[in-house]
Amino acid sequence: MLDVLFPPSCQLCGGETEESGGVCPACFGRLASVTQPFCVKCGAPQAAEAYLNAKGWCAACERHPPAWDYARAAFLYDKGAKDLILQMKYADRQENARFLGNRMWRAGRTLFAADSLVVPVPVHRRRLLKRRYNQAALLAWEVARQAGVSWQPDVLARTRATSRLAGFSRKERHEEMKRAIVVRAQRAELISGRAVVLVDDVLTSGATATACTHALRQAGARSVSVLVAAEVPLQKEVDLAFPILETT
Repeated sequence: MLDVLFPPSCQLCGGETEESGGVCPACFGRLASVTQPFCVKCGAPQAAEAYLNAKGWCAACERHPPAWDYARAAFLYDKGAKDLILQMKYADRQENARFLGNRMWRAGRTLFAADSLVVPVPVHRRRLLKRRYNQAALLAWEVARQAGVSWQPDVLARTRATSRLAGFSRKERHEEMKRAIVVRAQRAELISGRAVVLVDDVLTSGATATACTHALRQAGARSVSVLVAAEVPLQKEVDLAFPILETT
């Protein structure tokens, strides 16, 4: 009856859809899904399997391996995915987490073990009070629900309010995030020996995910995988050979 009174609408264009919390076929066509071949270490799509080594790593990960074990992304951070994420993050469109979380689960289902614990990247308390919610926690809840595993929204904490990383170089991002994230003492026992799936909205340089991974490993995590809604295409300053995509 609610669907009759309030027909389900597309999260992007507002047009009618068959199900609530989804996007219409036309808008889905605007979303660049990350499909094979991709690097299993960083999740970045590749032009061909030949760009990957025997372990499935890209050239960038061979040279500078990320701290985490594996990474997956549902989409590339282009116009369509960007609109969905920014609406969720800054315009109180929390319902977007349902669609994004579902696509994340589909992209990253191989990351999960029976004892996996889903943990969101934390926001500082000042930003949480201002925004009223953590968009990564919304995504983490949806992913854990789809995967049928446990989740814990407050395992990680930011010890200080870090600057917004947009506009920072890769090196500056990593410097800014050093020692900025810790595992809460009262949650440490949940991490020991567990396979942790770290959830965030966007993976850019990996500075935040690296800081989270170090904290989780220090607390005894058996493995740490990263699962995001979207991955920013490779930047010129970090591309190695054969750049696939560049942003201006």
